[in-house]
Amino acid sequence: MKLWQKNTSSKQEVEQFTIGRDPEFDILLAPFDVLGSLAHAQMLESIGLLTRSELEILQKGLKEIWMEIEAGTFRIEEGVEDVHSQVEFLLTQRYGDVGKKLHSGRSRNDQVLVDLKLYYRHRIREIVLLTKKLFNQLIDLAEKHQHDLMPGYTHTQLAMPSSFGLWFSGLAESLVEDTMLLKAAYSLANQNPLGSAAGYGSSFPLNRSLTTQLLGFEDLHYNVINAQNSRGKSEKFIAFGVAALAGTLNRLSDDIIQFMNPHFGFVVFPDELTTGSSIMPHKKNPDVFELLRAKTNQLQSSPQVILMQLTNMTTGYHRDLQLLKETVFPDLEKISECIEMTVFMLDNIRVKKDILKDPFYSYLFSVEEVNKLVLAGMPFRDAYKKIGLDIEAGEFNPATEVLHTHEGSIGNLCLDQIKEKMSRALESFSFGEIDSSQTNLLK
Repeated sequence: MKLWQKNTSSKQEVEQFTIGRDPEFDILLAPFDVLGSLAHAQMLESIGLLTRSELEILQKGLKEIWMEIEAGTFRIEEGVEDVHSQVEFLLTQRYGDVGKKLHSGRSRNDQVLVDLKLYYRHRIREIVLLTKKLFNQLIDLAEKHQHDLMPGYTHTQLAMPSSFGLWFSGLAESLVEDTMLLKAAYSLANQNPLGSAAGYGSSFPLNRSLTTQLLGFEDLHYNVINAQNSRGKSEKFIAFGVAALAGTLNRLSDDIIQFMNPHFGFVVFPDELTTGSSIMPHKKNPDVFELLRAKTNQLQSSPQVILMQLTNMTTGYHRDLQLLKETVFPDLEKISECIEMTVFMLDNIRVKKDILKDPFYSYLFSVEEVNKLVLAGMPFRDAYKKIGLDIEAGEFNPATEVLHTHEGSIGNLCLDQIKEKMSRALESFSFGEIDSSQTNLLK
């Protein structure tokens, strides 16, 4: 039996096709459906659609279901369409007709949407905290290796001196920017759609500001049509935020694959973190980073998948939107796994010392020599030509010290400033309000 079913039922083929993969994703929404229902019930009591005793019964029943979810015993029973139906059926089965009153003033459209907003808010928080862990690790590595020089490349050709400190901290600051993009996704997910019903509001005198407060939302989707149209937009923003973060991990992985190549030999990992060959006993393959590169490339394709799915959406809800979960839910899991594995691998990275003492890298210091002549008074173009002619004549014998002092250079990594930048980004999230609202709903 479906909540919307009357005297006819769908053919099995239609039902299977329309439900799709929803059951496996719906179980993830269960705790958020309970939270949304607790807030909705409290609001219904405040406007006289529930008595105080009815509210207390529903609160008791919903908290029981919450505990079952936490214990891992909650299930969507055979024949029950979705998690929303399962929660309502359990309440009705256990407490009678009061369970049927919970849906007053609510459509399954805004019920699903508030569940998704709460779920996305929760998952973005987890990703941000994992990103902070990786950020701290990269900053620590930058501090540890700030004086360990390495080659810098442009066009994959030797360019200028770099350092592991510069490389690690560059990735760290990139994570700050990725966190800022995730904040945009979080802000969109952190607006309350509850009370928009099917997208056109309700004749009940709903108090939407109250549910906004109870659920710890930052703001309200005021226009009910726009609230419904935010489904798809939220997923699009999330996909772009995840793709940005995946791009940083992708660059890190691709760099390390190159650095591990024996022709470079800049970094090594313990044998147990690499894989071997079935016929070549000397091989130490960077399989983890190759898979990280592949997975993050998959994640970077997701915005296009979502954009294509949303290209012809008119105003209002369409069942097409259900399929967004098949992209976004696995992506949120995948990016978390990628961050965790990156942290695990970097815990074991070993950096080669004194790389640039090899004469092979002497041309890296050509700009340093040009700049020394300019500082001594020679015009830049003349200094550039002189060093170029020395190289062509085989008479280039540079000093190998690097004296960079400006902000963000080898000699001045600005790690404190980058840490402060991340702190500001993290402070922009209202995680504390979420914790308070959830505690109040469940107490």
